Amino acid sequence: MKPPLRIAILECDTPLDQTRAKYGGYGNVFKALLEAGADALRQPDLISSKKGLRLSNFDVVNEQKYPELDQIDAVLLTGSRHNSFDDTPWILKLVEFTKKLLQQDRVRIIGVCFGHQILGRAAGVKVGRSEGGWEVSVLPVELTEKGKELFKQDTINLHQMHRDAVYEYPEGVEKLGGSPRCLVQGMYKKARFISVQGHPEFTQQIVTELVNTRHSQGIFSDEQAQDALNRVRNHDDGVAVAAAFLRFLLED
Repeated sequence: MKPPLRIAILECDTPLDQTRAKYGGYGNVFKALLEAGADALRQPDLISSKKGLRLSNFDVVNEQKYPELDQIDAVLLTGSRHNSFDDTPWILKLVEFTKKLLQQDRVRIIGVCFGHQILGRAAGVKVGRSEGGWEVSVLPVELTEKGKELFKQDTINLHQMHRDAVYEYPEGVEKLGGSPRCLVQGMYKKARFISVQGHPEFTQQIVTELVNTRHSQGIFSDEQAQDALNRVRNHDDGVAVAAAFLRFLLED
């Protein structure tokens, strides 16, 4: 593909109060990430935070609005607090839309966390509660050779916020990496899709708010919350992953 890259961001959740006050919705969280990733490519004549990106946001939960495929080049499926394996109407509609994307060969797909799982479900593999339990805050992902090639690093550290997982790889999909608690941390199919289980878009502030809220709700124990907060300021490679997303879109 050649810029401008027309990317439709499908917002699968609404941020908590502090994050919503700063960004509005998750579409703008990803806007900040993709712009940083574009600058990290160091090709300002081709693409940067000021040039070559045309981003649009679609609320697929409440408004259930979707883009027209002839008006976009790529779809990004965001994370969500909802379960990717549920059969609520909006999730079923999202799965069907993703299946439609997989049946054509022009519009490419990027999946993040819940979006990564929806992609797996649409491709026909099992998604569900992870036997490894929660992964939260900054954690390492061990990359495959393909993962190292795409992310331009030997390993990556990403914010995590999930207890659901994709259990296996769809046929013809290349593995990008895994972790002790989640073997399917990334999927790739050339010129079709790329996905990660982690959250490259998350920041220290976003994760701190999520951890504190879920701790107060009793979802995280005192020990789980403290362990996550101890790692929340660690370096994460979200921008490197965003740059890989854009290279994926730019490749022939």
